[in-house]
Amino acid sequence: MRIAVVGASGQVGAAIRAILAERQYPVEHIRYFGSSRSAGSTLPWGEQLISVEDSATADFSGIDIALMSSGASSSRVVAPRLAESGAIVIDNSSAWRMDPDVPLVVAEVNPHAAQQRPKGIIANPNCTTMAAMPVLKPLHVAAGLRSLVVSTYQAVSGAGRSGVEELAGQVEDSIAGDIRRLTFHGDAFSMAAGENFPGSIAHNVLPKAGSMVDDGLFETVEEQKLRFESRKILEIPDLLVDATCVRVPVFTGHSLSITAAFERPLSVQDAMALLRDAPGVVLHDMPTPRMAAGKDPTYVGRFRRSETVAHGLSMFMSNDNLRKGAALNAVQIAELFL
Repeated sequence: MRIAVVGASGQVGAAIRAILAERQYPVEHIRYFGSSRSAGSTLPWGEQLISVEDSATADFSGIDIALMSSGASSSRVVAPRLAESGAIVIDNSSAWRMDPDVPLVVAEVNPHAAQQRPKGIIANPNCTTMAAMPVLKPLHVAAGLRSLVVSTYQAVSGAGRSGVEELAGQVEDSIAGDIRRLTFHGDAFSMAAGENFPGSIAHNVLPKAGSMVDDGLFETVEEQKLRFESRKILEIPDLLVDATCVRVPVFTGHSLSITAAFERPLSVQDAMALLRDAPGVVLHDMPTPRMAAGKDPTYVGRFRRSETVAHGLSMFMSNDNLRKGAALNAVQIAELFL
């Protein structure tokens, strides 16, 4: 396979490069692409150093599969050029996810969708949606999923490297301050919002992940992504989804608390039995983002019957938002074409 990594120097691009090597993907030839700012720099592939090419001016001929993580604006321009050159494009941005001519694929859930790609592009879902899909799919097959009420706990790395740096800087500043005042008189400890989040993220929880959607519904983009992407991936066009997406002071790992309603009864014991052998899922009594960081599966547990909806189950899950949430799934989709 002749592979391209677009956005090779970013957080997700670095993870893609590492996972291609980890999983011993059969790379005959690899090329790295980025913006004009990163063009000319070099990045490793095994013992080689590969020069980063400018994706705006490069010749894309000869590429079999392009793994893209360069942002939605860039993808809208570059992905069609790659597809026209003959490459299968697997895109991590939000640019193509809801396009009816672009399949939205989670490797363990709907791999069949990758076979129909009229535009030559396959979309990777949002990292929060991704965590839930391997868990919800087998439950839906067994009992018919009807609705979801979701609260998310999203790591700062979901906002990019600058989000990680912002949390680290605020934690360092708070340690240098009066910890006793922070602990016992939190209202007296003031820390200004940074560039990435609507308030201080250190020692705090912000009930707003993502920008607001200008449609009068007071939802964020993250909340709408969770609704629309879940419907498309699970092939349930009328799935009801209420979501509250929250940013928490965690570096890596998104978590979700979900109450799911089904058409048919599904006991806690039966749900756990279904998920015990489900691909991409690991059962655990107490899933946490720290447990999930650096790992492939979604860890799920805290199962209990819900009293608020018919045939309802509540559960909690955690997943690495940079790994399975983006890079790993892209490589797994590429593996479907081997």
